[in-house]
Amino acid sequence: MGEMKFEESLKKLEKIVEDLEKGDLSLDEALKKYQEGIDLSRSCSQRLENAKKKIDILTKNKKGEFDLKPLEEESLEDGE
Repeated sequence: MGEMKFEESLKKLEKIVEDLEKGDLSLDEALKKYQEGIDLSRSCSQRLENAKKKIDILTKNKKGEFDLKPLEEESLEDGE
């Protein structure tokens, strides 16, 4: 079976959080769900980071012409 889509991973993570918040799981079940949630969270974060690296921002230069810049350069200029 292939890798889960980002949206599916996020929904599964939300369900895990919901289950943990209910507080009716045994300690072993809660620990297992917690670890699964951590793994899903890391996976989602990595996928978002990879997507962010692919995004380009179209900006105007001083001559009024449009240039493509990587998202990270734009964020650094904005002081983020």
